[in-house]
Amino acid sequence: MYPSGSFDFVTESIVMDDIDKRIVRRLAADGRISMSDLGDAVGLSATPVARRVRALEDGGLITGYNARFDDDALGYPVTVFVSVQLDKQVDEALATFEAAVAAFEEVLDCWLMTGTRDYLMRIATTDLREFERFLTQRLTKVRGVSSIESSIPLRRVKAKASRIP
Repeated sequence: MYPSGSFDFVTESIVMDDIDKRIVRRLAADGRISMSDLGDAVGLSATPVARRVRALEDGGLITGYNARFDDDALGYPVTVFVSVQLDKQVDEALATFEAAVAAFEEVLDCWLMTGTRDYLMRIATTDLREFERFLTQRLTKVRGVSSIESSIPLRRVKAKASRIP
């Protein structure tokens, strides 16, 4: 069944034990670790640790593996956080905005928000001129956008991909 703790079919959530938590922490630090090295790190052999990892994947707790990149090194040293308010918060307006955002390469993250703004986005550009062009020639042209507020971060204080137990 699920060797890594239990699987609650009512809530469809994984209940992790201490070994699972150690596995997840280790994978968060190094997603390329071998099953043998991961097993050594958590006190299991490769086969049982591989079964646990598979169960965590099948249960939806581990959603994938990817490389992290440095935006500066890729040529995008300017990060801007942009809040957007739409003129209407109806399904059609949300869908129109979200479809437009999906096509914008400059947008790294976009969240639908509560509060005074509808969306919060993280934008990466080569410089402030490129951001200005994105803002004035693309984002303001999206149907339904009523106001935009931009904030430029000075430095990143903390960064984590997920909250690991």
